[in-house]
Amino acid sequence: MLSFNPKDNTERENYKLLIGSIIPRPIAFVTSEAADGTVNGAPYSYFNIVSSNPPMLSIAIQRKNGQLKDTARNILEKKEFVVHIVDENNVEKINETAASLPPTQSEIEAAKLKIIPSEVVSVPGVAESKVRMECVLENSIELGEDGAIGADLIIGKIVRFHIDEQIYDEGRIIQKELAAVSRLAGADYAKIGNVFSLDRPN
Repeated sequence: MLSFNPKDNTERENYKLLIGSIIPRPIAFVTSEAADGTVNGAPYSYFNIVSSNPPMLSIAIQRKNGQLKDTARNILEKKEFVVHIVDENNVEKINETAASLPPTQSEIEAAKLKIIPSEVVSVPGVAESKVRMECVLENSIELGEDGAIGADLIIGKIVRFHIDEQIYDEGRIIQKELAAVSRLAGADYAKIGNVFSLDRPN
């Protein structure tokens, strides 16, 4: 068994160990709105559930050279955002939004995604998603060490769920119809694949 001290590794080496080991990772496509009205969109795989009571989720947004990403800055300023689940039907278009564009240029327009108004928050979502969650900022935490901030942990409270009726059955999501995809390492993604069940012990 190999043993590594993260402090002896470069950031890139730690990154490769993390993204290669913690798999598969669900992907959040996040829309946010800049002060000038530009609607930005970007995918994040440092993403998961925080709580169901109240319903909350988390997204960790890495900084670049200590600078806030557009998504993090927009969320911190506006306190609202929308999270979409990436699936087999929209993954290619969502991948296009990962391009590095200026803050005043919309990745959504560049990827030719269709903007759709939200019901509770002012930030719009995109129509090409079977699951859309309108969120308000619950908390944000700056993460780092030695005085350098490396990431912003965003915790959002879900104030409205939008679920495609084709994937909904009596309160449950039909995972085969959702066909969510997950992030692996490098340029690799994964489909759900084989599913098995295990009963919880008493």
